[in-house]
Amino acid sequence: MLVLARESRNWTQAQVAAAMAKVSGTQVSQGYVSRAEQGRLAVASERLDLYAAALGYPPKLLLVEPGSPGVGVGLVHHRKKASLGASSLRCVHAQLVLARLQIDGLAGAVGHDLGAHEVPRVEVGALTTAKDAARLVRRQWRMPPGPVDDVIAVLEAAGILVAVRELAGARLDAVSQFDGVRAPLVLLAAGAPADRRRFSLAHELGHLVMHHVPDDAMQEKEADAFAAEFLMPARDIRPALTAGVSLGRLAELKQTWRVSMAALLKRAQTLNTLTEWQYRSAMAEMSALGYRTSEPMDLPAEQPHAVSRLIEQAVGKQRMGLGRAASYALLLPEEFATLYAPQHGAVRTAISEARP
Repeated sequence: MLVLARESRNWTQAQVAAAMAKVSGTQVSQGYVSRAEQGRLAVASERLDLYAAALGYPPKLLLVEPGSPGVGVGLVHHRKKASLGASSLRCVHAQLVLARLQIDGLAGAVGHDLGAHEVPRVEVGALTTAKDAARLVRRQWRMPPGPVDDVIAVLEAAGILVAVRELAGARLDAVSQFDGVRAPLVLLAAGAPADRRRFSLAHELGHLVMHHVPDDAMQEKEADAFAAEFLMPARDIRPALTAGVSLGRLAELKQTWRVSMAALLKRAQTLNTLTEWQYRSAMAEMSALGYRTSEPMDLPAEQPHAVSRLIEQAVGKQRMGLGRAASYALLLPEEFATLYAPQHGAVRTAISEARP
């Protein structure tokens, strides 16, 4: 857990040593941190408290055993840009593990079972495509034809947990985890445009449904195809794309389908309602206008609520207090408030009541 806690802060061993030295006022070497992480020396008592204070976590987090439930997160998928470095990716994976521990701790505190979910497992191959998988999910979840009103609400209704986090700046859109047993967990990048967040969620859903073992880049293409069919079913959107796809028309459709203009344009190309030349010309026009980095017509952001309901039950109905709730989440109260106060008023109330 020492390594995981450090990586969640995106720190090097030298940075941990420097933080420990600053807290204690004594010299701490990088070699000490290395030996501690390798299990070559015990970290207990005052040293455990110092380690925890330097990392900004309660000591009991550092005592969680590697084999404990929640620490082994199963298969991880992420929708990222190629520029994301290895250390940043390790940081995100560590955040995913800790988010699972936090949510599991809160759920256990209020007696809520997070195991129930309705995520089907579909094997894609020669006879079953990613598009088929998306159609199956829509049928199984009894979704009406046409646009998806609220992607987060649909996923949460199926038992998928969604939380918003700062994920490696603007270089990673979402990361998901599913061990095949407990409710899947998706971390969604804060600050991303609403249309991109919706597509990222659908992309991660595709991974959860179709991909059960690590593979190559083909899985990313399959997840994109799943997301396109899930958000823009071919049978429903094709008539809207046959009348032409000028930028003005794309802006109109963006409001209806709640996906980006670029995604709509790509969908039109995939459905053969415009030629390759028309697609490239439209993309060039969007690039010239700066739409590839910032599209017009912002959409309202969807918000997760399932985790907020756990907070409401813990801090609100059970009145366990901010410090106790944070303890169940293996967080210090300040970080618990930072992560969860924007999501629920009960936490903000507890914070204000705790202040002198």
